[in-house]
Amino acid sequence: MKAGARPSFGVAKPMQGGGAGGSAQDSGGEQFPPVPDEGAEAPMADAMPGMPGGSDAMSRLADRANSVNEASNEPTGFEASVHKIKEQVLPRLLERVDPEAAATLTKEELSEEFRPIILEVLAELKITLNRREQFALEKVLIDELLGFGPLEELLGDPDVTDIMVNGPDQTYIEKKGKLTIAPIKFRDESHLFQIAQRIVNQVGRRVDQTTPLADARLKDGSRVNVIVPPLSLRGTAISIRKFSEKPITIDMLKGFGSMSDKMATALKIAGACRMNVVISGGTGSGKTTMLNALSKMIDPGERVLTIEDAAELRLQQPHWLPLETRPPNLEGQGAITIGDLVKNALRMRPDRIILGEIRGAECFDLLAAMNTGHDGSMCTLHANSPRECLGRMENMILMGDIKIPKEAISRQIAESVDLIVQVKRLRDGSRRTTNITEVIGMEGDVIVTQELFKFEYLDESEDGKILGEFRSSGLRPYTLEKARQFGFDQAYLEACL
Repeated sequence: MKAGARPSFGVAKPMQGGGAGGSAQDSGGEQFPPVPDEGAEAPMADAMPGMPGGSDAMSRLADRANSVNEASNEPTGFEASVHKIKEQVLPRLLERVDPEAAATLTKEELSEEFRPIILEVLAELKITLNRREQFALEKVLIDELLGFGPLEELLGDPDVTDIMVNGPDQTYIEKKGKLTIAPIKFRDESHLFQIAQRIVNQVGRRVDQTTPLADARLKDGSRVNVIVPPLSLRGTAISIRKFSEKPITIDMLKGFGSMSDKMATALKIAGACRMNVVISGGTGSGKTTMLNALSKMIDPGERVLTIEDAAELRLQQPHWLPLETRPPNLEGQGAITIGDLVKNALRMRPDRIILGEIRGAECFDLLAAMNTGHDGSMCTLHANSPRECLGRMENMILMGDIKIPKEAISRQIAESVDLIVQVKRLRDGSRRTTNITEVIGMEGDVIVTQELFKFEYLDESEDGKILGEFRSSGLRPYTLEKARQFGFDQAYLEACL
C-alpha cells in the first residue's frame, strides 16, 4: 500500500477452512490476528498500518495537552531601552509643547520642532544617546502624540495582515496566515483606550461606555473594530484587518496558488460579461480581496456604486462612488442602513451596485437591483459552501418584513444570481478558491446549481502545507449566453471544458 493511502477496511479476506491444522485456529487465521497480551503495549503505527505517523499524531496531542502556554511579548534589547527612555521623556516633553499647535503640524514638521526640545529634556535627565537612538526616540514620541502609539510599528510592516490587541498587555499579529505575539505593550488601559478613541474619531464615530462597540477604518482602508469594557473583560480590544497598498489582481491570486489558470480566465470573463456574482466564504477567507480583484475587470465606462458598513473596498475603476452606512446617534435616531442606501443608489443611475457584505433584509433589495438592469452587481456573504450560501440568502430575506412565500424568494435568487465563488482559508493559512458554481434555475421548489470548478484536497506535505488540485467539471456552462453577448463565448467554453 502507498504511504498516505487510506486502508481498505471494507474488503474482507476469505475465511480460513477448519481442516487446515490447529495453528490457524489458535491464531484466529489470517483474517483475525492474535489479540496481544494485556501487559504488552502495541505501538500505534503497528496497530493501524494504513495510518502513517499514528503514534506521532498521538504524541503531538499529548504534548499539546501537557504544554504550558507562555507567550512573551516583552520588548527586548534596543527597543526596550528606547521605550524606557520614552517613559521618562514624554511627561517633560508634554509640559513644553502646546497640543493644539502640535496637532496642526505634519509628522515631518513636528519632528523638526521636537528635535531641540528632546535634546534639552535629555540633557536635563543626564541621558546620552547616539544618533540612531535619538531617531528611534523621536519616532516613538511622535507616534505617541500624533499617531497610534505602539500600533504604528505594526501598521508600517507590510508583512502584517492582521493586528489583534487583547488589552494593554497582549497583542497578536498575523503573518503569512500564522498568528504570533507582537513585541509591543501599552502603558496601561487608559493609554490603549485613548488610542482606540483616536482611531474611531477620525471617521466621525465614537466609542465609550454608552456605545462600547465601534467599526471604523484607517486612511489606507484598513478595517478596524473596537470593543471596550464593560463588554470586553480584558480591557479595550482592537482588531485591525490591514489591506495591501498594492491592488491585488486575479493574476496575482493565481500566482499565489489561490486558483488555477482556467479558473482565473473564467472569473475574468464573468467580471467583464456583467454576470451577477456572489462571493461566499468564512471570516478572513479573502472575500473582499476577491471582490477587489474582480472589480478590475469592470469596463472603465461603467458607473459603479459600492455600499458598505465601513468602507473597505478599493475598486480599481475611474467612475466609482463609495457609500457608507451611518449608525444611530445617542437617542437611537438617524441610522442609515444598507437597505436605505441600496434604494437610494437605484436613483443614482448606477451600471453596477456592489455590496461589501450582506447580512439581512437588504439582500432582497440587491436581488431586485440585479433583475432591473444592473447586471454585473456583486456582493459577499458568510457561508461555508455554495449550497449553504443560497440557503443563507433565503434566510436573510425571510428575516425582513417582506411577506412573500419562500418559493418566490428562491425563484428570485435563481433568476438573479449567475455565479457563486466560494473562497476558503485552509488550516495551513493559505487561501484558496474552492468552488465556482453556476446557479441554473428552479426545479420544483429547489434551486438547481452546476459546479464548474472545484478544489480537491489530496494530501499534506511534511511542513504542513496542504496539497490539492483544481479540477474542472468539464460541463458546458449555463452562463455561456451572457459571455456570447460580449464576444467571450469561445474563450469561456475552453476555460470550463
